[in-house]
Amino acid sequence: MPVFAQIHSTEAISTVSATCTCPISDDVLMDGILDQSISTLQFQGHVSNCPLHSSQSAVAQLKQQALLKQRQAQRQRKHDPFEPTRLLPTRTCHLYPGSKFAGKQRSGSHSYDVVVDIKHVNLTESTLCGYLHIKGLTEEYPELTTFFDAEIVGPQYSFLTRKWDADESTDEEHWTLFQPFEDIVHSCGRDKSKYDFAKEPCIFMRWKEHFLVPDHRVEGISGASFAGFYYICYNKSSGQINGYYYHHTSEKFQQLILNHVEEKTSFGSYEFR
Repeated sequence: MPVFAQIHSTEAISTVSATCTCPISDDVLMDGILDQSISTLQFQGHVSNCPLHSSQSAVAQLKQQALLKQRQAQRQRKHDPFEPTRLLPTRTCHLYPGSKFAGKQRSGSHSYDVVVDIKHVNLTESTLCGYLHIKGLTEEYPELTTFFDAEIVGPQYSFLTRKWDADESTDEEHWTLFQPFEDIVHSCGRDKSKYDFAKEPCIFMRWKEHFLVPDHRVEGISGASFAGFYYICYNKSSGQINGYYYHHTSEKFQQLILNHVEEKTSFGSYEFR
């Protein structure tokens, strides 16, 4: 190591200049402070008899300089789009990116064909999203496709909606239409409870439609509404989805019944780098 070493703070606190007699170089010591590879005994041996590093202010500056070195390295590091920290899609049973459900939506004496394509599932954030296709709802639009996302009841979202014109009584009259809800409501409550959907046989959700696909500029269609949302109950074992559409101006309790469409060919989940 060089005969003389100096510490110069880039924060302009103070400058310490003296002869360093330490057996470990400053660069090695700073790297050791950052990755914690320098033990307490080594550090104490480095500074105890050194004119440059024995004072408390010099030690503080050395640590500060190590942190500044770390920050500079972080600023210079280029963003890697394939870092392992990014969020990847997750799945549970029949809910996974690429899964499909098909069935009917019933409104009074009418019945409409419905297909749902799941595009993304993030169980960590208790969300998923996809497309809902419905046929025959209006003459102007023989087939409608809307984009929706979902709130999964659990750690992130409670059974209480508190938006979309739904109050607590609205939630109660819709959730109680699902038999599995009656089985858990007394034990877990509806608001502050941490309903763990990972350990339960059913997953409760709210599906909120946002816009038409492909023309997102369409805000309303005569004879159809996507301003409301669906109360959803998904059964893990059967793969069936039951739901009820709610909007304060629409017919009440429009029922959605969907079944998972089995894939003819199943492929694993791949990620291209």
